[in-house]
Amino acid sequence: MSFLDGRTAIAMVAVLALAVGSADPVRADTIEAALVRSYQNNPQLNAQRAAVRSTDENVPQAMSGYRPRVSVTASVAEQYSDTLTVTRGANTNYTNLHGYNVPRSVGAQVTQNVFNGFQTSNRVRGAESQVSSAREGLRVLEQTVLLSAATIYMDYLRDAAIVEVQRSNVRVLEQTLKQVRDRFSVGEVTRTDVAQSEAQLAAGNTQLLTAESNLNTTRANFRRIIGNEPTALAPGAPVDRFLPATLPAAIEVGLIQNPNVTAAMYGIDVAHLTVKVNEGALFPTVNLVASVQQSYESTLVSLKAFNVTAGVQMNYQLYNGGAEYALIRQSKENLAQQRLVLDQTRDQTRATVTQNWGQLQAAKAQIASAQAQVTASETALNGVREEARVGQRTTLDVLNAQQALVNARVNIVTAQHDRVVASYSVLAAIGRLAPSVLGLATTVYDPTVHYHQVRDAWTGVRTPVQASRTW
Repeated sequence: MSFLDGRTAIAMVAVLALAVGSADPVRADTIEAALVRSYQNNPQLNAQRAAVRSTDENVPQAMSGYRPRVSVTASVAEQYSDTLTVTRGANTNYTNLHGYNVPRSVGAQVTQNVFNGFQTSNRVRGAESQVSSAREGLRVLEQTVLLSAATIYMDYLRDAAIVEVQRSNVRVLEQTLKQVRDRFSVGEVTRTDVAQSEAQLAAGNTQLLTAESNLNTTRANFRRIIGNEPTALAPGAPVDRFLPATLPAAIEVGLIQNPNVTAAMYGIDVAHLTVKVNEGALFPTVNLVASVQQSYESTLVSLKAFNVTAGVQMNYQLYNGGAEYALIRQSKENLAQQRLVLDQTRDQTRATVTQNWGQLQAAKAQIASAQAQVTASETALNGVREEARVGQRTTLDVLNAQQALVNARVNIVTAQHDRVVASYSVLAAIGRLAPSVLGLATTVYDPTVHYHQVRDAWTGVRTPVQASRTW
């Protein structure tokens, strides 16, 4: 293989692997399809969806405070009584009653809370804020999974291209060694030139083995994250079209839409309402109570009785050891902590957006620089080879120029990889890395479906069939 043939093969590999463009959708897997599979099948993401559905149940639990409580009691027993009674008056009479009876009763009681210091309403609002926070936590994990999928997809393209670069480099070095040995046999070069070529070939084989090892590791991670073996991957395109035009605009969007920020805001709501719930313990509790009871043979002389009662009960705990006051103070400290967490999360989001934006801009510049490096290295290698033929350059000069070209090609492959990954990273940092934004061909998981199915449920132990499945 001549040098020009090797250069052409390597360039074709790099273009086919990483150049931004279209591919045959029938024959090639795409980054969008890989993202869809991760979004649908990632076990960690599906587990988080189940956790959100579990959090939904906090709302009907809190709303149970608005609803009546109904209890039914029934009893039956065998009883022996031996009673001596006395009637005093003009004549004192003694009466002895003894014998067995079977007392039986059945009754029902309905209790409806009227006032409990607004604890029920605050618990409902707090549970709703917990649901909203859990949804934002789900968005965080969705973005993490999609970013991981996009990254590993591009990692595989990069590592596969580097393997081809190193493999072609080994072929060129083998050809170079053969030519040097031929020239040594006719006395044009020395044994030193042969040794240098052999050493460079050995180094090239080492680089190839390292690249193949990296590719095998990436293939295993691809299977773990996306769910299938990578085959015929199409190029991955950056997602700049979904990004704001400037860094200040990106930061502004991130501070509003980043799910970490919104989750921290809901965390403040939950902490604030927890304070209100705990303060509600200082208020009296008022309940409406109604009961009905039918009893038989409660005593030897009482064969049947029927009772109905209805009334209002008020309970006010004057002092309960001070625990309720400590709980209020504790919840207020938790509220202050959550406010500081929000400030910290906003600062972290601002820093992350800035960092990822800078990496994106650097990657764009690195592509142009790396392409210029490749072009210059190719020209330099051609010149060094021609000069070596007329004795103006040594074999070591040729080998060094060849290695410089290999490094330049690895750099451009890496820069193209970084360009795409950085665009996805910025999109995730501002909170827009979602199937609906990317236009992925998949049904978007809607956590509100399960929420509305269970929010007003009064009874039932079976989970909703549609919501219990992911799709």
